[in-house]
Amino acid sequence: MTTTEPRTMLPVHEVPTCSVAGAAEIVGAKWTVLIVHDLSEGPRRFTELEHSCAGISPRTLAERLRTLEAQGMLVRQSYAESPPRVEYELTDKGRALLPIIDEMRRFGHDWLGCGVHDD
Repeated sequence: MTTTEPRTMLPVHEVPTCSVAGAAEIVGAKWTVLIVHDLSEGPRRFTELEHSCAGISPRTLAERLRTLEAQGMLVRQSYAESPPRVEYELTDKGRALLPIIDEMRRFGHDWLGCGVHDD
């Protein structure tokens, strides 16, 4: 008779009961990982993010930034200057995604031949 390990996965993977499904919902949203990756180097302005995420529309970027702010992943800081300046910065919750992004980078280097950024 063999002993089986207890099942560690939920029978159904859905938000909010499955932590993997919840994390996948955030990470899997288009542009999220690239935005978080860009913000890992420090605060960025909207135009800087728009430039680094080639192909994203201003409307989509604004929507993604609002969603990430609502999820507590980043904060939006407005400065009373002329012209007005707005910067986005990761919160602790947003920075908690960085090890996942580092592993994605490693996977890209090791398995996909994406060696543009040599660490």
